Amino acid sequence: MDTSYILPFAQLSLFILLHNHTSLANIITDEASLLAFKSHISSHPNNILASNWSSSGPVCSWIGVTCSSRHNRVTALDISSMQLHGTIPPHLGNLSFLVSLNISNNAFHGDLPQELARLQRLKVIDVASNNFTGEIPSFLSLLPKLHIMYLWSNQFSGSIPSSIFNITTMETIALTENNLTGKLPKTICDHLPNLKRLYLSKNSVDGVIPPNLEKCRKLQILSLSFNEFIGIVSRELANLTDLTELYLGALYLEGEIPMELGNLNKLQVLRLNGNEFTGSVPESIFNMSALQMIDFGLNKLSGTLPSDLGRRMPNLEVFICGGNNLSGFISDSISNSSRLGMFELSFNSFTGPIPKSLGNLEYLEILNSEMNNLISDSSLSFLTSLTNCRKLGVLQFNENELDGALSASVGNFSNSMQNFQGNGCKLKGVIPREIGNLTGVIHMSLYSNKLTGHIPNTVQDMLNLQELYLQSNEIKGTIPNVICSLKNLGALDLSGNHFSSLVPSCLGNVTSLRYLNLAYNRLNSRLPANLGSLQDLIEFNVSSNSLSGHIPLELGNLKAVTVDTQF
Repeated sequence: MDTSYILPFAQLSLFILLHNHTSLANIITDEASLLAFKSHISSHPNNILASNWSSSGPVCSWIGVTCSSRHNRVTALDISSMQLHGTIPPHLGNLSFLVSLNISNNAFHGDLPQELARLQRLKVIDVASNNFTGEIPSFLSLLPKLHIMYLWSNQFSGSIPSSIFNITTMETIALTENNLTGKLPKTICDHLPNLKRLYLSKNSVDGVIPPNLEKCRKLQILSLSFNEFIGIVSRELANLTDLTELYLGALYLEGEIPMELGNLNKLQVLRLNGNEFTGSVPESIFNMSALQMIDFGLNKLSGTLPSDLGRRMPNLEVFICGGNNLSGFISDSISNSSRLGMFELSFNSFTGPIPKSLGNLEYLEILNSEMNNLISDSSLSFLTSLTNCRKLGVLQFNENELDGALSASVGNFSNSMQNFQGNGCKLKGVIPREIGNLTGVIHMSLYSNKLTGHIPNTVQDMLNLQELYLQSNEIKGTIPNVICSLKNLGALDLSGNHFSSLVPSCLGNVTSLRYLNLAYNRLNSRLPANLGSLQDLIEFNVSSNSLSGHIPLELGNLKAVTVDTQF
């Protein structure tokens, strides 16, 4: 018998035996680490881990646990969105083969333990949407392979440790929605050649935005909004030619918008809102044909919009310029931005008509042109054209120079219409009975106009109506009882009209009412006693009418903050 293979075979058997023994010992270490983690979970309403994480079953089959086939070690832990409460024990640092850790969207609290620095293979750490406190741990910089760091929506405080900007493998840093302060280091991008996404919004980071950011040449998303940055926008940001999203809203930035930003030809989202920018919007910005969202509202910008805006920005879905000093006409070309869903122009000085071409925008959901100097023909034909926008849910054209009458066409808006505001214009004529077709409307505001006639009985069909403001018009007749069928009505203001006769007793059945103002009319007779049933009423005003009799004792039961019943 040839014995030359006996020794190698024996050695191989011994190797397999030792390997299996080592693997078993290692997986036992991983199991002990996870069981220690489980013991630090104080509350788990669904009891998922309580019944599943048990020594009676193999670790690699536990919920949220992934093991490698080669080493039989835990390489990923994902217990996100399980409503777990508790702390993170140091034992978690013993999962030496861990590549991905995801405990996001739970209620873990306390600190992240220093022992996590042992996880030298870790590429992803996601602890977002928890209640972690203290400073962002500097030991994270000791994780040499880290690609993704999600720490957003916690309660981390203090300055951002500069050492985390030295992890050369880092691709995503997400620190949004914490309590972070201090400044960004001037050298922030000296050691981040692979950084693609930087999220710092909704903190209290201050100082200037470092021009050094231009060295992060692979950066695609830069989000710094809702902080305390000051100064100007550096022209060097235009060197980030891979940027697709730039968020610089709600800061303290000033000066002019750099024309160089128009060179970011991959940019899809640009938010510069809520700053102190002055001057006009650079022409180069309107040449960014890839833009889907642009927001430069709430600044001090002046000038006009291009007459060919829609042709130059065909991919626009959101356009916001409200709260500036812009003037001129709104061009018909906006209809070339065929996917436009939000068009926000409020609080400017635009003149001329509201383009009827807006009716061609099949995706339009929000149109806000309030507080301008816009005009219309006597038939308000722009309203007729907008009835073609089957997704339109918010229409605000109040406080303009729209001298005309509401026609029956308003009843052609789709059920998606929820907010209809035309107050403070020069609307005249009667409220068309077709208004009752707006069965999806929640908020209707037509106050401070010259509306006449009666409230049509068809309002009873507007069953979703929660707020109805018709004050300061010339509406007459009785307050129709059909209003009492609006069981969701929370606010009703009919003050400053010519209503006469009785206060409908059925109003006492609209128990959702919180605000009721019938002042400055010609109402007479007594107040109905059952108004005392409106237990949620906060403000009640029937002053300056011709009411008689005594105030019903039942009104004394109201919790109203303000009650004005001077007859």
